[in-house]
Amino acid sequence: MTLNAEMALQAEQIPALGAIIQGAELVIPDGAGVVLYLRLKGERSQRCPGIELAASLLAKAGELGGDYPVVFYGGAVGVAATAAAKWQEKYPGLAIAAIQHGYLTPEDTPDFLEQLALIQPKIVLVGLGVPRQELWIAQHRHLCPQAIWIGVGGSFDIWAGVKTRAPSWLRDNNLEWLYRLYQEPWRWKRMLALPKFALRALISKN
Repeated sequence: MTLNAEMALQAEQIPALGAIIQGAELVIPDGAGVVLYLRLKGERSQRCPGIELAASLLAKAGELGGDYPVVFYGGAVGVAATAAAKWQEKYPGLAIAAIQHGYLTPEDTPDFLEQLALIQPKIVLVGLGVPRQELWIAQHRHLCPQAIWIGVGGSFDIWAGVKTRAPSWLRDNNLEWLYRLYQEPWRWKRMLALPKFALRALISKN
């Protein structure tokens, strides 16, 4: 799980999401608000963006070759395929077990799930957005119990070149959210979660 402020607040409204976070084998702080909260609690922490965690997994899988097949699932039609191709260009040894866009019909879904169970990949990257990707993983992870399942949000878009990530100086100063708002102004209501979470973190500290 790659936890940020928005997801933490959503977990209060969606009990199933909260349960998934509580039951995850690994939860990393993928947001400045979560890091702030942990530091206020006296815990040493630093942000680990989910896109960077997923990238490190792909790099390692590329080095290990066919022993670590990867599934790319999610995004608009063609986006996951482009993202996978770019990763395979960078790491020719990367084994791509399956690629599937995120607009599966109910009729096509059983075939894809059967494919997952058959190929037993080692890494399953799911880019459906929060909380849909987390709920989907929780529902289907039993199909590949030995795999690493991770929700990657919009990472496919960035890897495919559909969108760009914030410059490093913004990321280093915990302002990546500002760049995303610039790219997608319609997200402004969702961004309200950031100050709300920060305020609650400060109140919790006191």
